[in-house]
Amino acid sequence: MDDLQRIKRLVLRGHVLFTQKAEDEMDHDDLDEELVCESILNAPSIAKRLRSRNPKTSKAEYLYVIVGVTFDGVAVYTKGKILKSGDREVFYVLVSSKKSTS
Repeated sequence: MDDLQRIKRLVLRGHVLFTQKAEDEMDHDDLDEELVCESILNAPSIAKRLRSRNPKTSKAEYLYVIVGVTFDGVAVYTKGKILKSGDREVFYVLVSSKKSTS
């Protein structure tokens, strides 16, 4: 299964967490969690896959940049990662969730 399929399945199951920064950006752009999830489900591809290092554990990880469109045609930019929370995988909107400027 490719990464986008994995992320979409996690979103469909409601396995999504939002950081405070992502929530602040969503508020600023009049977005809610439902619209962000809708845009991820409608995304045709992952725009970027970035190698990163977790500042707490120093472990390598991947961040996924996804630009999707809501049913109303609003382009939404998200950046997140797949992580484990307890015994389940979660797509975690890590850094950003806002209207896309591109």
